[in-house]
Amino acid sequence: MSGNLTDYSQSTDEELILRLRDGETQIMDHICDKYKDMVRVKAKSMFILGGDNEDLIQEGMIGLFKAVRDYDCGRDASFHTFADLCISRQMYTAVQASKRQKHIPLNTYVSLYGDDAAQEESGQRSLLESLTSQAGLSPEELFLDKERVQYLEERIDQELSSFEKQVLDLYLTGMSYSQIARVLGRDEKSTDNALQRLKGKIKKVL
Repeated sequence: MSGNLTDYSQSTDEELILRLRDGETQIMDHICDKYKDMVRVKAKSMFILGGDNEDLIQEGMIGLFKAVRDYDCGRDASFHTFADLCISRQMYTAVQASKRQKHIPLNTYVSLYGDDAAQEESGQRSLLESLTSQAGLSPEELFLDKERVQYLEERIDQELSSFEKQVLDLYLTGMSYSQIARVLGRDEKSTDNALQRLKGKIKKVL
C-alpha cells in the first residue's frame, strides 16, 4: 500500500488511527499536516493570553500527538472533536504555567479593549464590546484612561474566582461556553453560569 496523502485522504481519521497503531507510522505525517491549520488558529487566539506563538504551536502539536495516543473510538466522540479538546487543553495548560512562572497578573485584560494586534487579526470582539453592547452604552461612555484600566484589572482580580478567571481567559480567545467547558473539564451549565456571573461582576466594576 502506498503511503501518499491521496490514499490517506480516502479514509476517516478513526480508520487512520487504527492503521497507525497497526504499524503504518507514516500516517502520523498526514495527521499532522491535516491538523496544522487548527493548531495555528488556536495558537493565534491563545497568544492573546500571553503565550509565545511559536511555543504555542509546538504545544498544540504535542496535544495532537496525545490525542492520537489516547483516542478511543469506542469511548470518545469523533477524533476531530477529541483532537480539538486535546490541543486546546495542552495550549491552555502551557499558557497558565507560563503565567504562574512569570508572576504576571491578569495580562489578559488588554483584551478588554480589543486593541491587541492578534485579537484584531482574528476578528474577535473585545470583552468590553461584548458586555457593553448588551448594556447599551455609548462609545463616549466606554472611554477609559490608563489609570482606569489598571484599576479595573485590580478590581477584576479581586472580584473573580479562580474558575471564573479561567473561563474569562478562554472566553477572550473567542471560545463558546461549551468549548470552554470541554477545555476545563467542567459541565456546560456550570461554565455558562460562571460566564454569566463574571460578566455581571465586570459590569458592576465598569
